[in-house]
Amino acid sequence: MKEGIGKGNWTWFILGLAALIIRWVAGLFPSLTETYYSRTFFPVIRKIIDVSLSKLPFPSFYLFLSISILIFVGFILRIANNKGITNRFFFALRNSLNGLGLLMFFFLLLWGYNYQRVPVYEQIGISPTPLDEQLLLDEIKYTLQELERLRTGIRSDTLPIEDIIPYSDLEKLVRREMEDNLLILGLNPAGRPRAREFYPKGFMRKMGIYGIYFPFTGESYIDPSLHPLEKPFTVAHELAHSYGVTDEGEANFIAWVVCTHSSSLLMQYTGQMRLFRYQLNDLYRINPESYETFVENVPSGIRNDLKSIRENILSIRPLFLELSKRSNDLYLKTQGVKSGVKSYAELPMLVYAWRNLQKK
Repeated sequence: MKEGIGKGNWTWFILGLAALIIRWVAGLFPSLTETYYSRTFFPVIRKIIDVSLSKLPFPSFYLFLSISILIFVGFILRIANNKGITNRFFFALRNSLNGLGLLMFFFLLLWGYNYQRVPVYEQIGISPTPLDEQLLLDEIKYTLQELERLRTGIRSDTLPIEDIIPYSDLEKLVRREMEDNLLILGLNPAGRPRAREFYPKGFMRKMGIYGIYFPFTGESYIDPSLHPLEKPFTVAHELAHSYGVTDEGEANFIAWVVCTHSSSLLMQYTGQMRLFRYQLNDLYRINPESYETFVENVPSGIRNDLKSIRENILSIRPLFLELSKRSNDLYLKTQGVKSGVKSYAELPMLVYAWRNLQKK
């Protein structure tokens, strides 16, 4: 088989370019993108996936990976069947560009245009602004009071909480709470997305990932090795992505709102615990001495939970932590998230703005 310059089918490459042009236009008109894609087209995609791939008894990523490997093997064999270095080169180039175009087209169609929607915090009328030390301390004290109240209702001793409900029940609980509470934020809880555990255990964390939403299968995945007190919030975070929220800070905020409005004391506790850890990180960054003084007065039960979570985090060291951070930061910024990976840490600011909004 002979392949020359410009010969052959370039359909997917062209469709990929067209999808990128539409993405640029969508970014100019976020309100229209919100109305026609995020709230009209995407919910249809969500429901189609939920009645098809999500019904499989295993993570559909495994199916995606198997098909991808078969296609790649076929691609290599077809290159070998071409005679001459020039023909092989242009065959490989054209099909590689077509492959990239196909991935870009379906990434944007199935989920990616949500990056161009109106930010959730703008829709609900809040604006995140940095907190000074005193304001941050006031917020941390309030969160600590909530943690003390909730932990007393969960267990009476000070031993770390290291055992919660089975994961299958947890996933159902978090999804039900998402469906009940997304309306608080004016979001559409269409569909019943999955957040599956991804095996082998610890693999995702070795790659520097706790959880991920995979647009090509429409499913979220979390690492089974996560600490039990991290799982409810992480599942809620990934399900926020499943419902079309792309910004990491907003996904954290939605997870916090869902957890803290849950009927489950455990979910409320995990939501406040994640916020508390972000707040403590901010305090340490602003004033390490103030951080040390505050931590010394944290009740032993909560301190033991923090210690248990940290020990779990340190038990699995990412192989390429810096590379993972840099690649994630680059990905987020190319999708329009200006703060990149720093968006994860915006939760204390968003919660403070939300609480002020609720007081009005």
